Amino acid sequence: MPGRLPARAGHAKLARMHPFRLVLNRHHGTPGIIVLPEGGYRRARREITSWPGYTPTPLHALAMEGLASVHFKDESGRFGLGSFKALGGAYAVCKLLGAELARRGTANNADGAALESGQYAHATEQITVTCATDGNHGRSVAWGAQRFGARCVIFVHENVSQGRRDAIARYGAEIRVVPGNYDDSVRAAQHAADENGWFVISDTSYPGYTEPPRDVMQGYRLMAEEAITQMGGVIPTHVFVPGGVGGVAAAVAVQLRAMCGTAPRLIIAEPDQAACLTDSLEAGELRVVTGALDTIMAGLACGEPSLLAWQELERSAYAAMAVPDELVGPAMRALKAEGIEAGESAVAGLIALQGALGNPSACEALGLTPESRVLIFGTEGATDPELYEKLTTE
Repeated sequence: MPGRLPARAGHAKLARMHPFRLVLNRHHGTPGIIVLPEGGYRRARREITSWPGYTPTPLHALAMEGLASVHFKDESGRFGLGSFKALGGAYAVCKLLGAELARRGTANNADGAALESGQYAHATEQITVTCATDGNHGRSVAWGAQRFGARCVIFVHENVSQGRRDAIARYGAEIRVVPGNYDDSVRAAQHAADENGWFVISDTSYPGYTEPPRDVMQGYRLMAEEAITQMGGVIPTHVFVPGGVGGVAAAVAVQLRAMCGTAPRLIIAEPDQAACLTDSLEAGELRVVTGALDTIMAGLACGEPSLLAWQELERSAYAAMAVPDELVGPAMRALKAEGIEAGESAVAGLIALQGALGNPSACEALGLTPESRVLIFGTEGATDPELYEKLTTE
């Protein structure tokens, strides 16, 4: 039976109290380069679906007044890591190790099963992977490194909670804390890798560094494939997906196009204090947000869009919405009441949809009508249990 969230009148009240920013993409639908080739996705899909414990995550139906249907993709149980990022970082580690063993003449085409068996441990234990993280991506990279036999060093900025640091360390990674924000930790990880001969497994790309992030994004596409398949042939009209550096939004956009054509309208949702993708769509070119990026949506506290993601989203995103932190707790509590565990970053899309439904101009701009079929990606569960408890019991 579908869950029931607050009706439209309640949405209108929330929208008046907490303004959002909506930007339509004036370049939507223009041709662009192929960012994620289909062959790469087929390899990622084959590898990830072979891993022990793989199973599609749930798709929940929600009842919201004024819409034909709403579905929420629940990533809280993904491989026991609590977020969709389990699909990306760990796969990129696997791919990197296989390629490096081949380059060194140790093994050709070593897949995850071969690496996990330990037969190449004498070589993989000499390889160090690293990345920067707000929590979830680092957990995936550390998990992948532990499974496939590599050493791992994870960089976090000073505002990453101790709970998230501990969750990463449980997979055997060394944690290094740097001052500043997420983008500062990205630079610190790259600098350490350059100095020590390590391999960066980042979920964001920048000039001169694109291949591991491309593998990460190919892994993310599996989440979108599952969701569309679970909808049983019904094509969504609108898809709300969190922002961050844009990797997951771009991956979803590519998979939607592959399975549904150009019909779904992709709306990016991100914190108003870290709205780099909203700013970029508004400017018509990549923009960077500086400063503390002070948002409770820790996984979305990113100021610099990923280059690869932007190359996709600059033409495939229909719109972006910057939403306030004040509605994170209420959205989490509403989902918890329906038996759905959703972390802070997982509710950005729901908040954006609620805001749009309460604003006739936004509904018109996005084309939301009583016939609309909405898909929301809820990208994490309680990845910081202490914060989750606090926000869902206030």
